[in-house]
Amino acid sequence: MFSRLFAPRATAHAHCDLPCGVYDPAQARIEAESVKATQEKYQANEDPHFRARAIVIKEERAELVKHHLSVLHTDYFKAPHFEAYPQLHDLFNRAGKAASAAKASTDPATGQALLDLIAEIDRIFWETKKAA
Repeated sequence: MFSRLFAPRATAHAHCDLPCGVYDPAQARIEAESVKATQEKYQANEDPHFRARAIVIKEERAELVKHHLSVLHTDYFKAPHFEAYPQLHDLFNRAGKAASAAKASTDPATGQALLDLIAEIDRIFWETKKAA
C-alpha cells in the first residue's frame, strides 16, 4: 500500500544530470593548453629539478584532460548526438589516447595534437548546443 501511495505519478526525462550549462569542452582545452605549455617549458630548461616538476605537472594536467573528456562523452553527449555525428565516439577515443600520449611525452607536438582533437570536439559541442 505504501509503495503505491509514494510511487511517482509521472516520469520526468532530462537530457543531462544537471542543467546543460555545466558542461563545456573549455575545461579540457584549458588543461590541454597547460600540458603543451609545460612541455614547451620543459624543452626550454635544462635544470633537472625543474624538468622533474614539469613532468609531474604535465602528467596531472593530462589526467584532468582525460577526466573532462570522459565527462563530456558520457554525461553530455546522448544518442541523438552520436547519430548526428557518427565520428564522435572515435573522436573521443582518439582524444583520450592523445591525452595519454601527451602525458607520456615531453614533445609539445603531442600537446598540440591533443588540442586539435579537443577543438573538433568543441566545434561539435557548440553545434549541438545551438540545435538544442
